[in-house]
Amino acid sequence: MPTAVCVLWIATLIFGAWIYTKYRVYVRIPIEQEGYFKTLGVFELKEHLATIGVGLLPIYWYFWKSVKDPEHDSSRKWVTVTLAAMCWYMFLVGHILNNVRGFGS
Repeated sequence: MPTAVCVLWIATLIFGAWIYTKYRVYVRIPIEQEGYFKTLGVFELKEHLATIGVGLLPIYWYFWKSVKDPEHDSSRKWVTVTLAAMCWYMFLVGHILNNVRGFGS
């Protein structure tokens, strides 16, 4: 399971980076011109959390590879909760930002 989570996180990051080029050109500039700087800041935080999440993946994988070791139960729980919270934040922000400009406009 930890390997699947790590692979999916990285695959999502790669696809997000591919989509980001379109966002940078067609969405971000009009949002800046309209003065939605808080919206842009929330999205910038999303980008930073995705990168921090990639940095946490080796720690996550290490703690979950030895699931029978009770010494790492607390660490395993909190790394998982942190990654899950980051993932939900990024998911929700992506959808909200999509609604600011409108899909396909």
